Amino acid sequence: MLHITQSECGGTLTVSLAGELDHHAAREAIEQAEDLLVLYPCEKLVLNLSGLTFMDSSGLAVVLHLHRTCARSGREFVVRGAPPQPMRVFEASGLPQVMIFERGE
Repeated sequence: MLHITQSECGGTLTVSLAGELDHHAAREAIEQAEDLLVLYPCEKLVLNLSGLTFMDSSGLAVVLHLHRTCARSGREFVVRGAPPQPMRVFEASGLPQVMIFERGE
């Protein structure tokens, strides 16, 4: 099960995902993040993945979709705190070469 929370501070919206990000949860994650971008106008979206316990390739789709959404609207996009297993998926796909990944929460 995936849990999604958000916080907003100084023009930065942080969306935190905790639990399992798989094909069952991917659509919900995208839809909720897009809704939050409407509710909280911001200059930067931080996707905090530090609470993930599992991620399959569907997580790539979530990150790519949010990256493109932010790029189209002129927002900065950062992925923060990806645990080792999801980070291996991102590295295998080459995403760290095209977007910002930060360590820590």
